[in-house]
Amino acid sequence: MIENHIKILFLAANPKDTTPLRLDEEMRGIDQALRQAEFRDKFDIRQHWAVRVADLQGYLLRHKPDIVHFSGHGNAANEITLEDNDGNSQALSIRALSQLFSVLKDNIRCVVLNACYSELQAQAIAKHIECVIGMSKALGDEAAISFAASFYQALAYGRDVKTAFDLGRLQINMEGLNEQDTPKLLAFNSNPSHVVFINASSTSNNYPKAVPKASQKIKIKDSTNVVLGDNNIVSQAYKKKN
Repeated sequence: MIENHIKILFLAANPKDTTPLRLDEEMRGIDQALRQAEFRDKFDIRQHWAVRVADLQGYLLRHKPDIVHFSGHGNAANEITLEDNDGNSQALSIRALSQLFSVLKDNIRCVVLNACYSELQAQAIAKHIECVIGMSKALGDEAAISFAASFYQALAYGRDVKTAFDLGRLQINMEGLNEQDTPKLLAFNSNPSHVVFINASSTSNNYPKAVPKASQKIKIKDSTNVVLGDNNIVSQAYKKKN
C-alpha cells in the first residue's frame, strides 16, 4: 500500500435482468490509463463487482476513497441500479444516495456516476461532494470507456478535475462518437479547476481545497458547460448508459 496514495473505489453492477455492459473493458481502460501516467505510483484503485445496495456503506467505510466511480445502469426514474441478493436489479433512490454521501463525505472529493439518467443523482450528491460527474442521457459503451480512461489519465498526470473532464469529453469527440455533450460536471461548493489530487510541482499530496469565500466572485470560464457565481459552480454534467 502506497503512503498518501489517491484511493479510487470502482463499483460495478450489471444485474442479470439488464442489458450486458462492457464494464470490464471500462475498468481495464482506467487501469491502463493510470499505469501509463506520470504519477501512476500515487494511485491505488480498488474494485468491487455485482455490488448490492447492502454493500455500499461497507465499501465506503472500508476503503475511505478519495474518488468513487460507479459503472452500470440507471433507470428512467433517475436512479442507479444495483443488485439484490438474487442478482436482479434493485434501484437506489436519489434521497438515499445523497444521504449516504452526506454522512460519509469526509474523505471523498469526487464521484463519477457512469450510468443512465444519473443527472438528478449527481445533483443531489454535489450538495455534499466537491465534484460530481453524471450523464444527461444514454452513453454508448465506447464513449463511456473513452471518457473514463481519458479522465483518470489526466488526473494521474497532475491535472485538475475540470481539465480532466474536458479532456474526457474531447476524447469522445476525437473518436467521432458524437456523444461528447452527455457527460456533465457539477460542483456547487468548489471550483473544479482548483481541485487536484497530485501536486505536480512537488509530487506531494498537499491537496488544495478550493472553497470560495462568501464575498468572492468567480468568473465564468465556459458558459456552455459551467455556470459560476458566488459560492456556486454548476458544471452541468450528467451521463447515461444502457
